[in-house]
This record gives sequence, C-alpha cells and structure tokens, in this order.
Amino acid sequence: MTSAWTGERVRLRAIEPEDWAAFKEFDENSEDQSNGDRLFPPRSAERARQWAKELAEKDQDPDTLRLVIAERAGGQPVGTVSTHAVDPHHGTFEYGVAVGRAHQRHGYAAEAVVILLRYMFGERRYQKCDATVYASNAGSLALHRHLGFTEEGRRRRGRFHQGRYDDIVLFGITAEEFGERHGLG
Repeated sequence: MTSAWTGERVRLRAIEPEDWAAFKEFDENSEDQSNGDRLFPPRSAERARQWAKELAEKDQDPDTLRLVIAERAGGQPVGTVSTHAVDPHHGTFEYGVAVGRAHQRHGYAAEAVVILLRYMFGERRYQKCDATVYASNAGSLALHRHLGFTEEGRRRRGRFHQGRYDDIVLFGITAEEFGERHGLG
C-alpha cells in the first residue's frame, strides 16, 4: 500500500517530540529563519523540547496542518510545511514551507508542496491556494514559479529586515491549474 503522504524523496508526517533538536538546529540559521517569517531571539533547548512535545500532543485539524518534511530514505527531518488562513467557506488557504539550509536544493520543498496541495485540492475540496514570498528570497520565488503559481501582485515594502524594507510577492494557484500540472490523485 502506498501513502498519499509519501513521495520519491520525502514523507510528510506529524511532529514528534524527538524532532526538537532538528528544529532547534534549523532555527540557528538566521537567514533561513528570516526567509520563512522573521528573525526570532534564540530559544533554549528546553523550550524547543516543550514546543515539539506540545505540537506532538495536539490533535491536527484536517485543514490547518503543520507537518514535518522527512527524508524518505532515513526519516531525518529536513523542514516543515503547513497550511494557515484556511477559509472553508470560500475554499481558500495559504501555506508555508521551510527547509533547513543543509537540505535545500534537493527537491524536498517542491515535492512536499505538491503532496500537501494534492491533499488540500483533491481531498479537502479547496479551490485556491495563496502564498507570500519575500522579494529578496530568490529560491522561493523560483520554487513557486516552477510549481505553476501565478504572480498576482506585490505588497511594496511589506517587511523590514536587516535595516531595509522588502516587497512581498503574492502568488496563487487554483485547483484546476494545479491539477493540470501535477494531477490530483
């Protein structure tokens, strides 16, 4: 039997308490942390343990997900993928993906996003996915274009980082666009 959560390179799974160390290591790369959201102060190993334990014990909502991207071969966590701003009434949602520096450029993010969007479009009946990307994040801009997202706009000077303002690029993809490019099943 094949799992819908497994691709050629990665498997999406729930966060486990022992994942804390990998995520603490990911947080130590300030550039990666800033590309995903913003720079946060360092957290202790104990706080990282508590964070992973709390998430591992929390029931997952079937639409608002936070999943580990794990290497299929060894099961090592390489990043996370999540959904947010989920609106079942309008059938829209946003998502985010982050892969640790040592694991970038291996196709993990692209495969994880395809797996996640197949679930949201093909199983949960959502019709549109939106994503926001910082204009200075060339890798994420390229990823979204490669996946078939359409650039829908730009929020000028929407983020302040390292002493300067950065634009936020708005991307979107519909269920039909995704299905034509990647299939829904």
